[in-house]
Amino acid sequence: MAIILKTIPHLLAWSVIVLVSFRGFTGRRSVVTLSSISGLIIGVSGSCILFRSFPGAIPFGIIKSILGLSFLLLWGVSVASGYSNAVRGEAFCRSKQFFQSSICAGTVTGIISMVAGAVSVCALPVTGISALSMVFLALSSALIAYFIVYAVRFIEKRLPESFMVSPLGMVVSVVSLLLFSSSSILRLDLFSPLSMKVMKGIHDFVHQFMESILIPDHLFVRPIVWKYIGFLFGNGVGFWGAMVIWFAPVFLIITAFLSERLPSVAHIRQGAQRRTLLAAAVTLRRCRLVMPLLSILIFAAAAYQSSYPSVEYWDPKPLAVTASQAGEIFIPKKGEINLEDGKLHKYLFKKGDKEARFFVLKGPAGQLTVDLDACAICKPDGYGQTEGTVICYYCKTLIPLETVGKPGGCNPVPVQFTEKADGVIIDAITLINSWGATVQATARVKEGGK
Repeated sequence: MAIILKTIPHLLAWSVIVLVSFRGFTGRRSVVTLSSISGLIIGVSGSCILFRSFPGAIPFGIIKSILGLSFLLLWGVSVASGYSNAVRGEAFCRSKQFFQSSICAGTVTGIISMVAGAVSVCALPVTGISALSMVFLALSSALIAYFIVYAVRFIEKRLPESFMVSPLGMVVSVVSLLLFSSSSILRLDLFSPLSMKVMKGIHDFVHQFMESILIPDHLFVRPIVWKYIGFLFGNGVGFWGAMVIWFAPVFLIITAFLSERLPSVAHIRQGAQRRTLLAAAVTLRRCRLVMPLLSILIFAAAAYQSSYPSVEYWDPKPLAVTASQAGEIFIPKKGEINLEDGKLHKYLFKKGDKEARFFVLKGPAGQLTVDLDACAICKPDGYGQTEGTVICYYCKTLIPLETVGKPGGCNPVPVQFTEKADGVIIDAITLINSWGATVQATARVKEGGK
């Protein structure tokens, strides 16, 4: 029962998707009902098989890629709607007859429900799921889907006819609900990685541009300019850049609706008939705007959920360590702290006015790794650990535990060490030098950050 409760928010999001599908595919209630139920069951069962067949982060990566494609689809649809002639605000879907066909209704709702089912499973502890648990989840999803769909169908029949969903409104509302559902699952969240990619892209562009014109010695750029350029190295620029990308499709669709021309009434002589026709067109436009406007709120909720996830990170206070006369730091595997418990354990080493912060972690494959509590890209704000990942506190990037200990990107910088039967040995000078070089390399980010 506790497992089922974890999926309630995701099932509620799917319920709204089903409601939108009923109103979007008018006259196809039976097809939408069947495809929604079967799609959710297939999505749940298929994702369980995926988690059972592939280890680590691979299943999450596949499902996250599908969500990313849905967001790209929304971008494509929004650009197409904005490009269309104002009279043809729905021109990207000109064949309304095909859109309302049983084939289209069944295919679209089936695929959407499969993705929703896969997202729901990702909220559960399904790594290494047993065959019996798979059968239980499949049967439970079938029963739950049946009751939800018929409850939604009961509600939908009693909604006013003025509540209509256009093809554009259906696309934007479905994608927003899927992204909102996935935003509560760290490994499926798209907004934080998008923010990080924007920030990194701007950092790389500014860095390469400044190097190409030999800053700070170039004649046309004085050192004071760095005060303004430093803003581009903060993580705020990534957040606001991601916000623009996140909301742009919705506003493009709203603009497409608002730019639709009203029907020509020049050929109608009677003033009352003209006013009636124009009033009906304005009312229709307003009804079409309902779903995009609601989608703005859903996208905002997803961005908020991503920025402030309801997740507690394991982030222990660094323990002070010292080096022997030979310049070696020894950390025992057992004792007050068990290095082999799979948790991240932080340490702080000081030598004179210099210091270095690092951690020891046992990965999923059973190997120990020693890494700086910093990466080669961001401010050294450190890392926290949650289920299956560590997170960079500066840019909110999630790093799968399988890749911790490997260099590159936002991964923690690995430190050379020697593993003994009773502990690990780290060269103090190497540690201090590695930390100093990393902090120096990210100094500009630190100055321009928060």
